[in-house]
Amino acid sequence: MQTSVPSNDRFDLYRTVTDEIVAAIEAGAGAFVMPWHVSAATGRPTNALTGHGYRGVNVVALWAEAVMSGYATGWWASYRQWERLGAQVRRGEHGTVIVFYNRLNTAPTDELDESGRFRLVARASRVFNLGQVDGWQPPAASVPIIGALAEVEAFVAATDAVILHGGSRACYRRDYDRIELPARDRFRGSPTSSASEAYYGTLLHELVHWSGAPHRLDRTFGARFGDNDYAFEELIAELGAAFLCADLGIANEPRPDHAAYVASWLKVLNDDRRAVFTAAARANDAAIYLQGFSEPEPT
Repeated sequence: MQTSVPSNDRFDLYRTVTDEIVAAIEAGAGAFVMPWHVSAATGRPTNALTGHGYRGVNVVALWAEAVMSGYATGWWASYRQWERLGAQVRRGEHGTVIVFYNRLNTAPTDELDESGRFRLVARASRVFNLGQVDGWQPPAASVPIIGALAEVEAFVAATDAVILHGGSRACYRRDYDRIELPARDRFRGSPTSSASEAYYGTLLHELVHWSGAPHRLDRTFGARFGDNDYAFEELIAELGAAFLCADLGIANEPRPDHAAYVASWLKVLNDDRRAVFTAAARANDAAIYLQGFSEPEPT
């Protein structure tokens, strides 16, 4: 069975992955239930053989496929990796395209690009979900941490971000470099999340915006609602918050006030086949940056 996909004129890797994500977004657009709202409950997609979590656009692509195909777990691996685990992909199952990057095989003097980084080329591969496989049981799930929300509180506090409560809406004020949120008792739970999770999910979204300030990660925010830069930054914040919610083990609920962004996101993704790759990379950078505040100082 084929587990890799050639990247050539007949196979557009960027468009293939983008189209899968767009389809999942369109499927949930009516209720603003994005793929990261549903699949993030299982955490980041994880490779069953290596135990490593997928990153960047692969997280979004695998969440999208899990939603569209109804997979209940976040375990994935290539055909050969499942074989190494003693498992068998069922006959007729189709893999999901993911992307990985290889260094170009060039002369040493040509290996670095203009920014001093190694030149990379995108390659495609296919992976299969545990729901497509026979003969493998995932490791026993870890017992939920009783102080999970206390852990999130410590995570937020470590950033030392200025957070004010009592406003009428949630937002990051770039002019004052502060986050404004409604009072905590204004947040409501749902059948799948507590009021505390709704609060922290919103706060993490605004923290991702906070990470993009000029003296931090220096992202372009856009001048007004509806322009492409504005929509792109909102997509980064949505994905970044989803990554953090998955890593911290809290539910990531849809926010009705963000429903207005869906059309602009779809426009950005349809206009630029690489947009979701870039947005996911920026979201991953933001998650790593914010997680860095909680890491112990080197000794």
